[in-house]
Amino acid sequence: MKKTILVDLDGVLNEYTGKYDENNIPQIREGAFDFLKNLSQKFIVKIFTTRPKQPALEWIKSNNLEQFISDITNTKEPAYVIVDDRCINFGGNYSDTLEKIKNFKVWYK
Repeated sequence: MKKTILVDLDGVLNEYTGKYDENNIPQIREGAFDFLKNLSQKFIVKIFTTRPKQPALEWIKSNNLEQFISDITNTKEPAYVIVDDRCINFGGNYSDTLEKIKNFKVWYK
């Protein structure tokens, strides 16, 4: 049985740079198609986004990604891992985690 992976849309699959526009989802990032294709061979891939589901679905279809995606959700569902551009991995130490939060910068800044 395949495990589920949640993949963020903005900043992971597209060229998002921090300027959210509900009516415009940025263009697909180079390599995103192959990334999802490879992931979908061994995992159930769900898009994890705060965007409304219908525009996200239209973006997925317009980029020919629907064969790799099983669902779109804004709910943190049980998953093997979450791939996101704005996350901190908790390594068991709160002090270290606070330091990571203090020094956090998204990759595109």
